[in-house]
Amino acid sequence: MDCCLTELRNKEVINVYSGKRLGYVSDVELDVKDARLLSILVPGESSLFGRGPSLRIPWACIEHIGEDLIIVNIKDPAVREKGGGGRSV
Repeated sequence: MDCCLTELRNKEVINVYSGKRLGYVSDVELDVKDARLLSILVPGESSLFGRGPSLRIPWACIEHIGEDLIIVNIKDPAVREKGGGGRSV
């Protein structure tokens, strides 16, 4: 299955490990030197004070990309800051 970035942005990301809806893809991270997709980015949670940093989901955590959903498996609840405002899981 081929997929464009615009199509990825219309897919909801679900963590199969926790059953949580994480949001929709806002961007991707590419390794332009090796021509690889490294991760997808999902906007952080909204709060009264704005939006938190984006969630960076490594490509290795993606289990399935379907018509409407992207299923990820993120077991480790520890989140670390990534340069550029993203969180990595």
